[in-house]
Amino acid sequence: MKKFTIAASFVAASFAMAMPAQAWQPTKPIEFVVASGPGGGTDNFARIIQSIITKHKLVEQPIVVLNKGGGSGAEAFIYGKGGKGDAHKVVFGTNNAYLLPYVAKLGYKFSDLTPVAALALDEFLIWVNGNSPYNDAKAYIDAVKAKPGSFKMAGSQSKDTDQTLTAMIQDATGAKWIYVPFQGGGAAATQLAGGHVDSNTNNPNENIGQWKAGQVKPLCVFSPVRLAKGEPVHNGKGWGDIPTCKEAGLPLESFQMPRTVWLPAEVPADAVGFYADVMEKVSKTPEWAEFVARTAQTARFMKGKELTDFVAKDEAANAKVFKDEGWVVN
Repeated sequence: MKKFTIAASFVAASFAMAMPAQAWQPTKPIEFVVASGPGGGTDNFARIIQSIITKHKLVEQPIVVLNKGGGSGAEAFIYGKGGKGDAHKVVFGTNNAYLLPYVAKLGYKFSDLTPVAALALDEFLIWVNGNSPYNDAKAYIDAVKAKPGSFKMAGSQSKDTDQTLTAMIQDATGAKWIYVPFQGGGAAATQLAGGHVDSNTNNPNENIGQWKAGQVKPLCVFSPVRLAKGEPVHNGKGWGDIPTCKEAGLPLESFQMPRTVWLPAEVPADAVGFYADVMEKVSKTPEWAEFVARTAQTARFMKGKELTDFVAKDEAANAKVFKDEGWVVN
């Protein structure tokens, strides 16, 4: 009996040594902290992921969505900072996670967050009123250059993506607009449809309703390739029919905003891996493909080095504009 006990103990110990340590798993409800108010693009991003995770049972613990959109999303990232080491707080944002600290004095730094994944890229287009005489981007840019400071470009807030892109277009082409900020892309779309401004740089999803009604029209998209083909939106034309801005003769090929997922600082590395794996599984579901197509985003999953390289390049390009425009806070 003694020999059997010793042998059995040896086998058990050997088996334990051979088995890897238990991978991290959530042990309590998970908070999806959203860097926007209800109904915003980031809110929709987080909630579709929550619904896919629930439907496909990708996580055993329940998920609670918290909207913290104050300060252009800074409230969510500050909340994430306060959860240092807690991998049950998952923060959803865009490139605002690493760009906001450049233009405002906030209670967090980019280093207070841990990158997990990006699942899609939001595209940006030049839009004009549906009755505008301009039907291509070059003709519109030439008109703006001929009368600098007399055309109005609407955008979502100031010192944010829309104004950054406007500054990039101005630098690349020599055109000069009066930039008019509004509280969100929906307001910018309404103002353009009503003829109160001359153009905006909205995402597809923000202007689709007005395009369907013929109140606005797209001139070009700031993407290396055309958007995916789909059903016609207006007058027989769909997203895939819009030329890229490079095709249209603008010397600015790409401007895209990543839809990003973050954890607080100092979380276990295997927790980062756990959520990156979950998000990758989400990105391969038919529900995610339908969401990306419906919102005319570009599906692109990134994690690890690919994500950090993208963030570094995007941060550098945007930071240059911030410095040139004098927006950087000390």
